[in-house]
Amino acid sequence: MKVILTADHAGMAIRNEVISLLEELNFEYEDTGCDCKSSVDYPDYALPAAKRVASGEFDRGIFICGTGIGMSIAANKVKGIRCALVHDCFTAKATRQHNDSNILAMGERVIGPGLAREIAKIWLETEFDGGRHENRIGKISKYEDEM
Repeated sequence: MKVILTADHAGMAIRNEVISLLEELNFEYEDTGCDCKSSVDYPDYALPAAKRVASGEFDRGIFICGTGIGMSIAANKVKGIRCALVHDCFTAKATRQHNDSNILAMGERVIGPGLAREIAKIWLETEFDGGRHENRIGKISKYEDEM
């Protein structure tokens, strides 16, 4: 699996934890996050990275900012993206099983690095259930195509 990782200034500590996890799991990844503590604009990181997931260049993405909200809103503006904002293990698993999410958003000001690592691991290792959920995702894709 090929993963793109990005973060703004408010997501750097969790980003480093996720990088460590990706290396331990031997996932191929690219980190496109900022390397500064001064304020940056999350859309400048989320939108280009989301486009790379939507294009198929990457299988999945993990996006981190202060709350995860800005990154998830921006990413979900890109056609073909199903970005889920997750702050617990149950929804990390459910969003993969039921929604086939292709981007995970997390908030560093909401959760700590240990929980972020656990969420990312669950999300990366959980497969899409398909079945009745495929029809639901198909409706979203059809709507996107009509826009």
